[in-house]
Amino acid sequence: MHPTLNIAIKAARRAGQLINRASLDLGHLTVSLKQQSDYVTEVDRAAEAAIIETIRETYPKHAILAEESGASGQEHGGEYQWIIDPLDGTTNFLHGFPQYAVSIAMAHKGVLTHAVVYDPGRNELFTASKGSGAFLNDKRIRVGKRVKLAESLIGTGFPYRMFDHVDTYMAIFKELARKTAGLRRPGAASLDLAYVASGRLDGFWEFGLSPWDMAAGALLISEAGGLVSDLAGEGSYLATGNLVAGSPKVFAQLLQIVQAHRTPSLAA
Repeated sequence: MHPTLNIAIKAARRAGQLINRASLDLGHLTVSLKQQSDYVTEVDRAAEAAIIETIRETYPKHAILAEESGASGQEHGGEYQWIIDPLDGTTNFLHGFPQYAVSIAMAHKGVLTHAVVYDPGRNELFTASKGSGAFLNDKRIRVGKRVKLAESLIGTGFPYRMFDHVDTYMAIFKELARKTAGLRRPGAASLDLAYVASGRLDGFWEFGLSPWDMAAGALLISEAGGLVSDLAGEGSYLATGNLVAGSPKVFAQLLQIVQAHRTPSLAA
């Protein structure tokens, strides 16, 4: 295993320990509202601090992009950048809904090279390094083998903060509800993408994501034999925030439907 991936795993597990302890006493957490339907807790901040501290111990000059504290370390050039979501699925966490994760990715010159998505509640550790495959608790994973959209289980994320494109989203949802085996919205994009990588979901689409929601999961899918793109079928999803992913056959069919409903105002 690559030493950098080992550091990411160490950081994710440290954060996971904090999250698990806090989950035992949710009623005493300090919660703040960042914007409509977007919460942050003391656990988010503590988990992020633990991750950054773990990374800085070994890589003090690497740049970091984290959900709560933003960008840092750019003064050293930013050739290496860590992309961190300390608790993806905070709303789920606050409700005791067991679908949340720690997401950590590292990019070298803009190319994703290492990824960890850790579900602390289930102790499921999804990992990947570029060119070395994707794993769940050290067991190799691959995307699903289904080739027909009608037999596929598709994940998504409902709009919950910005509703500019809700009509487009609902049109896609309506068509896919008729043409798939089912749609799911668990509420933690990084974990949804890890599920695509492991074949639990056959595809996924969402608009308006942040880089820390997608980075680790996207590499997991690529290393598990799947495809990830923006709405134009290109690779700018980290910049646009709009993503389509899936096993190769399902991805093509899913992207076609998403593109058919995309409006000119919706960025690729």
